[in-house]
Amino acid sequence: MSALPADADGLLKLAAHSMFDVFAQAAMGMMVVDRAHRIVWISEGYKNFLPALGFEDEAQFVGRRVEEVVPNTLMAQVIETGRPILVDLLSNQAGTFLVSRLPLRDADGVVIGALGLVLLDHPESTMQPLMTKFARLRSDLETARHQLAAQRRPKYTIASFVGASAQALETKRQARRVAATDATVLLLGETGTGKELLAQAIHAAGARAAKPFIAVNIAAVPETLLEAEFFGVAPGAYTGADRKGREGKFKLADGGTLFLDEIGDMPLALQSKLLRVLQEQELEAVGSNRLERVDVRVIAATSRDLSAMVAEGRFRADLFYRLHVLPIRVPPLRERLTDLEPLAEVLLDDIARRSGLPARSLAPDALELMARQTWPGNIRELRNVLEQAALMTDDLLLGPRHFPALQAQANDGQASPARVADDRLRPLAEQVAEVERRAIAAALRATQGNRVAAARMLGMSRAALYDRLARYPELENAA
Repeated sequence: MSALPADADGLLKLAAHSMFDVFAQAAMGMMVVDRAHRIVWISEGYKNFLPALGFEDEAQFVGRRVEEVVPNTLMAQVIETGRPILVDLLSNQAGTFLVSRLPLRDADGVVIGALGLVLLDHPESTMQPLMTKFARLRSDLETARHQLAAQRRPKYTIASFVGASAQALETKRQARRVAATDATVLLLGETGTGKELLAQAIHAAGARAAKPFIAVNIAAVPETLLEAEFFGVAPGAYTGADRKGREGKFKLADGGTLFLDEIGDMPLALQSKLLRVLQEQELEAVGSNRLERVDVRVIAATSRDLSAMVAEGRFRADLFYRLHVLPIRVPPLRERLTDLEPLAEVLLDDIARRSGLPARSLAPDALELMARQTWPGNIRELRNVLEQAALMTDDLLLGPRHFPALQAQANDGQASPARVADDRLRPLAEQVAEVERRAIAAALRATQGNRVAAARMLGMSRAALYDRLARYPELENAA
């Protein structure tokens, strides 16, 4: 900017001084805040607000940081951004005010403080339409906050993990024990065993129960978006990014629990950054160079063999040890078949409630049929089988005939001694391929043809499943 003539420079200074006097006379109150957010001056009019703010005189107020003495003020934001807030409504214990906030700059354009003006008090009487809209927006915001908090509260408790078998009781005992700590928990088990339910139950039984429970399935998020999903995005970090930035899952879970499902699917490049957050409890958003503190308990889960992945170099050993502080193995359904009956009752009741249909029950021979299955999809597969049967009939008692797919699988498994002897003579690769085909077909049936869910159920990548489907074209219509 070129230098101004001496007379023009003097004119600008005179205009600025005159404008300040006009503001001081027209406004109901004014304050000036320096670069460090300290109040350095208040007008005579502003002194009238001091008693309502809890101060007896100017000496107690001036010199303090503005955010310490004026609740809900945005003066600090104006100083940090250098952008004015021309018209705003400020509410605190002193009342509701129409205010304006302007940055103050030196001759080089550097922000050195801010000017705050109280333009109007009690605007509810003179600006009724604006105040009505303001009250409605505040009410809507409060409702949205309550709804969001309700969504982030855990739905399950440890009692929700149904079962009285020795395996189920031991799992619940371990869950109660780790809930009393704040350490990282690693839930190990096949897909569909109830790991997320148990994670919510541990959160609900711990000291963080009133804080958010945030879950993210790593396998369901594209690899290119994972870093932003976890750590957030700084304002304007890249072209197309929200200019206000976006909080990541760690920030949303601050004070509460973050559940990382399918942790074995996390890319190696991101594992080091996750390790830092776990160790230091601080993160750096995408496009930012500023570290932010977070207070988050992490519960991770996987259906993969992390020890084998560490040995193969596909998972960081230091992250594995950091996660493996309190491991809990969640047993598969085939290891606790005595829990089949209570699990089926709970699932059928929930299916009836969600569908609005009468509750179904299982006949003893149907339970016996189910007990002969291997349940590769575990409780998720059991629910799918029960839901299909319940929705496809008006019968209130479900017998073996309502589960034709289970009957077919049971018959397939009853090979004659001659067939078994014959199998021993067949090439191993041929036998393995047959077992593989059956497992994939069962997973596709259990997931109604959802290939992503089937791959997760089988503990394999989506690419590997597509490769098998190309190898076994007869499975394309297995669902």
